[in-house]
Amino acid sequence: MAPFLGDWYGSLYSRWHRFVLPRLARRARLVIAPSEVVRGQLVDLLGAEESHTRVVPLGVDEGFADCADAERAAARHDLQGPYVLAVGTDLPRKNFALLDQVAAPLAREGLEVVIAGSSRAYMRSTAHTVRSLGYVAEEDLPGLYAGAAAFAMPSLYEGFGLPCLEAMACATPVVAADRSSLPETCGEAALLVDPGDADAFAQALLTAALEPSVRERLVAAGLKRAGRFSWDRTARSMDAVVRELLEP
Repeated sequence: MAPFLGDWYGSLYSRWHRFVLPRLARRARLVIAPSEVVRGQLVDLLGAEESHTRVVPLGVDEGFADCADAERAAARHDLQGPYVLAVGTDLPRKNFALLDQVAAPLAREGLEVVIAGSSRAYMRSTAHTVRSLGYVAEEDLPGLYAGAAAFAMPSLYEGFGLPCLEAMACATPVVAADRSSLPETCGEAALLVDPGDADAFAQALLTAALEPSVRERLVAAGLKRAGRFSWDRTARSMDAVVRELLEP
């Protein structure tokens, strides 16, 4: 839905999706969404028949766990102090520009802001001042999550927001935007903040990272929340909706 809702991928790409997606949605016998938010958009914006839509949430890989090797990941990426982590391809909708604004107040408390994910310079609106690790191998991600003082997801739009659950599974407190599907995915297990308010986002990250009582609550709630989402559950749900479609 992201290309349909904004020009984050370029105007031509978005126009193509705005032409094609409604036609596909209206003709499909079954449209599967990762969240109720996306399901509603399929119906309200694309014209999909509500009875033809189903929600199948994504799952968290078993490799994301609180026992991940944080020291190894930190050593491989030369992370020598406490850090706040963001994960994702550097696209405008990810709103990583906000991290440049929160970096200074976090640095005053000894926290470095780090982005892990591939960079598409032709899609970025600005260069970042915070540290970027670039593409990170899959085997390093659990350790990076586990070693982070907090995880930041300031996205303007997410259809699901899987990195939030991956961070929770690694016992890392999460601060996420209060937009799109993120409240649905995170539930009560994250601090949800306006992604346009840099001061509020910085304060939430400091609270999640440095206040023991809040951190403890978020970690416990996050582990429980992430435990509800597995790929086995996703596969079973997908199988069920496809079987429903094929029933005479």
